[in-house]
Amino acid sequence: MSGHDEDPLTETVELGVELLAHLEDPKLSLKEALDRLETLTTDPAVTREILDTAELRGIIEREDGLIRSTSGQFVSFEADVTSREGEFVCRRCGTSITTGYFIEFDAGEHGPFGSSCIRKVTGRE
Repeated sequence: MSGHDEDPLTETVELGVELLAHLEDPKLSLKEALDRLETLTTDPAVTREILDTAELRGIIEREDGLIRSTSGQFVSFEADVTSREGEFVCRRCGTSITTGYFIEFDAGEHGPFGSSCIRKVTGRE
């Protein structure tokens, strides 16, 4: 086993931190942030770990029920989102889709999403 093998929990936390680092909106309600994190996990302990890790790393600030992104990064549809044809189920809404959109983060790939859900997850809608 190489040193690059991560357990699924660590990978989920890292993907969640990257998702928060790439928020299009400078401020989100906690509810809106949780809606996006639920595309990775519905486990409250893992969600808390993602939020705590992102805050410890200075990627987000939490105050009065708001999540404020401090990274200034965002997902570029041209560079960071790929699409593939096939039989997929959207990670956000559960709909069957034939074109899956995937966000390419350093920590890994996140998806598939349908055309409207990819826009919601990345904050474009």
